[in-house]
Amino acid sequence: MRFCITPVTAYQQNCSLLICEHTNKAAIVDPGGDIDTILKAIDRENATPESILITHGHLDHIGATAELAALLSIPVIGPHQDDQFWIDAIPEQCRTFRFPACDSFTPSRWLSQGDIVKVGEEVLDVFHCPGHTPGHVVFVHRNTKLAIVGDVLFKGSIGRTDLPKGDFNTLIHSIKNNLWPLGEQFTFIPGHGPMSTFGEEMRNNPFVSI
Repeated sequence: MRFCITPVTAYQQNCSLLICEHTNKAAIVDPGGDIDTILKAIDRENATPESILITHGHLDHIGATAELAALLSIPVIGPHQDDQFWIDAIPEQCRTFRFPACDSFTPSRWLSQGDIVKVGEEVLDVFHCPGHTPGHVVFVHRNTKLAIVGDVLFKGSIGRTDLPKGDFNTLIHSIKNNLWPLGEQFTFIPGHGPMSTFGEEMRNNPFVSI
């Protein structure tokens, strides 16, 4: 599986394309906005989108979801249903954060701990990692040791927990009990900023270092 990262919106949120190298089918992860930019990335990668994967319900990660799903006629998968209140609040989020108006949506499939998602012939494991939001999920591709962690973990930091239904202790538990056991060799794509490895964060991240 290969991937490309396209920062979108004024928040420079990392929208990722996960592409099966056998079929060229792709999943669009967290399309927060800037649909034209996302479509150009898909065209550049010569990929065929088959789904949209959502890590959590914050606007900068889901703003373009409804429009893109309709445009491409593909299903929306995730996050965990505990983030439904965030998805329902998209119009309010747009007004609050001065985003262009976006539509709410209902995912084709909610996700839970232990689920799997397919991208072409590739398989992603799903981990429910609440704390930043209650319904946040992480997608893990074991064959390439890659995790798409949304706003759970960043290089040198962690997701904020001061928004509705965020919880610091829950977030730390999610990282240490769901992510660290995967191993130091795992590389991760965060929701914002540069990639890192779990090993580097275990050693150097002041919030969750061992």
